[in-house]
Amino acid sequence: MSGTQLPAEHHPAHPSWPVFGHEWAVEYLQGALEAGHGEARRRGPRHAYLFLGPAQIGKSTLVRAFAQALLCTGDGTRPCGQCRSCRLMSSGNHPDFRLVQPVTTGGEIDRAGGMLRVEQASAVIHDAALSPVEGRYRVFAIQDAHRANDSFSNKLLKTLEEPPEGVVICLTAADRGSLLPTIISRCEVLELRPLPVAKAKAALAAGWGVTAERAELLARLCNGRLGWAVRQLGDEAAETQRLDMLQELWRLAAASRVERLDFASAAAAQRENQQLFAMLEAWGTWWRDVFLAQNGCLDAISNVDQRAEIDRQAGALPEASVRRFLDTLQRVERYLHHTVNTRLAMDVLLLELPRLPA
Repeated sequence: MSGTQLPAEHHPAHPSWPVFGHEWAVEYLQGALEAGHGEARRRGPRHAYLFLGPAQIGKSTLVRAFAQALLCTGDGTRPCGQCRSCRLMSSGNHPDFRLVQPVTTGGEIDRAGGMLRVEQASAVIHDAALSPVEGRYRVFAIQDAHRANDSFSNKLLKTLEEPPEGVVICLTAADRGSLLPTIISRCEVLELRPLPVAKAKAALAAGWGVTAERAELLARLCNGRLGWAVRQLGDEAAETQRLDMLQELWRLAAASRVERLDFASAAAAQRENQQLFAMLEAWGTWWRDVFLAQNGCLDAISNVDQRAEIDRQAGALPEASVRRFLDTLQRVERYLHHTVNTRLAMDVLLLELPRLPA
């Protein structure tokens, strides 16, 4: 399970949790752990938790940290990081922790295009009925529950309604609207919030040694998703791709209708490619920056390395056309996640693109 982790000295909420940010969630989950000991032991953690938030905001990292704390056998603050259980979690070999991820028909893990399938739910139900091997709990982390097919959801629902003793199920999902209401109602829901720019910047500098200038740029571009920023650090081509996307956008803004429609046709053919959605996200961030500049908020922009161009376009375009295009872009992004005429959606988007003077 990937995530965004920092050395312990940078965790203000609970130093032993390898999580940056989301202090309120860490405090809440730590409280659930402490309730499971001493005189209040019979209360303990809930049987199911649902972690909501956009991709790469830190849901999976938090789930793994919570699982390690639940399974920790140390005497002090949990997770201790030293006991056998913590070492097993760190190596990814704990027998009481099971990770369930979306897969393709062939069984390959694919969190972007795969599905959670009924046979995976059957395996969870089977394993949940077994006694823990090492400690008091068996923990199941079900990633991207919004990618579950109906059979998976309905089968898992039975376990959520009548959970075996000592079982804790943690689900992650993008939002409430993508899940069955019956699933949501049986979980303790934690909605994670984007990190402020200052916290994301501090995390990148302290945890990954990023230069101040680079940390500033990534902290603004990530929209509060530290995981996104960290992934950019490991992708040497990411910065070049972003600049290429922006230059293509600027070219199209000055291009003819025919050139725009040719681009729309090529882009529509890439619907199943996540690069299309990455491009639309980069475009949305750009036009948001232009709109902010038009309203005297240049200090709040994300593409801080392109201030001059943002300022130029802000002065060259009517504010109304920028605002209208941002609305269209948001609608098209939503449509493309469902069954729509992709070519038509891209045609509309490109034809409504604000026109820059040649």
